[in-house]
Amino acid sequence: MTLAEHLRELRNRLLKSIIAIFIGTCVGWWQYGRLFDLLIRPFNTSIKALAAERDIHASPVFTGIADAFMLQTKVSLVGGLVLSSPVWLYQIWAFIVPGLHRHERRWTLVFVAIAGPLFATGVVLGYYVLPKGLEILIGFTPGQVQNLIEVDRYLSFVLRILLVFGVAFEIPLFVVLLNLAGVVSSRQLARWRSYIIFGTFVFAAVATPSTDPITMLFLALPMTALFFVAEVITRVVDTRRRGGEDDTDYDDLDDEEPSTIRVDETDS
Repeated sequence: MTLAEHLRELRNRLLKSIIAIFIGTCVGWWQYGRLFDLLIRPFNTSIKALAAERDIHASPVFTGIADAFMLQTKVSLVGGLVLSSPVWLYQIWAFIVPGLHRHERRWTLVFVAIAGPLFATGVVLGYYVLPKGLEILIGFTPGQVQNLIEVDRYLSFVLRILLVFGVAFEIPLFVVLLNLAGVVSSRQLARWRSYIIFGTFVFAAVATPSTDPITMLFLALPMTALFFVAEVITRVVDTRRRGGEDDTDYDDLDDEEPSTIRVDETDS
């Protein structure tokens, strides 16, 4: 294909993706009530738990005339992106796949098949952890003060939590892909294991918007477990890749260190 043909192909793919997102957004606008109830449910759950224990009052509010309209537009757009994701993800795949080799297509198919369920699992886990984090954060409100929470800021908080959990569950998959590409080995992962686990907990503490340790642990522990799974997979891949070759580890040797192997000049 010429450059102009590639550009036309890209334009057609983008147009189909935009149409799918627009249709999904219309469906999201139609089902806005259900979507809003789904997003506000963690907040209501945390408030009920606090109200049963101590005298704390918190409620979501709008502070502007157009805030309700903008919130419905944003929720509908997010719902449209999620609903139309199979279409625009396929369009991205269909645009890229002609330039890949056969073995590269195979690995990308594996990536697509695993990435979706992993991301969805992270989002679902984040959604069920969210009420506990909200309960801890709102629990700092004094009993004599009413906590009025802007709905738009609450929605941004919720979406960030869900996105962080979803993306975090993809990290072990990228580790496996880097191993398949020959960038990292199972020996390197084993050598860096303690640092990676420590970095995982630091990432969970920084990435989660809430400051409570419960949310951090709910993110860090599954990520650590997935890393161990990824390490096992990379070890299997490296073992199959080496086959019957020498298993000696030369990574710790200095590049300038002379070899102890001596070759007889008569044999060379």
